[in-house]
Amino acid sequence: MQHEALLATWLQTASSVVAFTGAGISTESGIPDFRSPQGIWAKSKPVYFHEFLTSPAARHEYWRQKSISHVDFAGAQPNDGHRALADWEASGRLRGVITQNIDGLHQTAGSRKVLELHGTAREVSCLSCCRRWPADPWVQRFLQTEKVPDCPDCGGLLKHATISFGQSLDAAVLEESFRMSRECDLFLALGSSLVVHPAAALPEIAKQQGARLVIINREPTPLDGLADLVLRETIGPVLKRVPV
Repeated sequence: MQHEALLATWLQTASSVVAFTGAGISTESGIPDFRSPQGIWAKSKPVYFHEFLTSPAARHEYWRQKSISHVDFAGAQPNDGHRALADWEASGRLRGVITQNIDGLHQTAGSRKVLELHGTAREVSCLSCCRRWPADPWVQRFLQTEKVPDCPDCGGLLKHATISFGQSLDAAVLEESFRMSRECDLFLALGSSLVVHPAAALPEIAKQQGARLVIINREPTPLDGLADLVLRETIGPVLKRVPV
């Protein structure tokens, strides 16, 4: 409990706390990660954004992959890690969550300030008119027909509201993430490998501005040497034990 007590003290004395989450927090809810030997990319080659735009075959493969992974998202529930962050926000301890995850579990747990760097798999969007819908009906339609859907309003390309390889991040979301990282005095990096940029720069930015940095991840990260506290443990049980 020594580390949890220290983290509790830092949470109680910080004026602005930001949590940054990666796949490691959601694997505890049964959602596969992307990079491990058993992860999603070990089974399927990702479809790049330019391929999606230019190739009907690539669009079909994209929808095939997303429809399969949708089952994992649809049945998943928040775990103790998600719930702890939502509770900390509700009590005023946590300013908000910046996440690399696309599963929407932070919001399901009750978090209200969530910046989704890589978008959300809970919705599909039209690349032309930007209208959005819940993803499930479109996934079910694809599974039944194996036909890639088009936008019913304008005929444009429909894609999950996630950021694909080769697709630009949302500039406003990224800038707000940088701003929160610059302004915080405690930065929690939870379940991220901290190798994917520009997101991996956020802990460094926080540290450069004088924030304490806490990393909780089962595997080593490139930024462990910068951290004030590193825990090689499962996120949910650790956060649940923090006495705040």
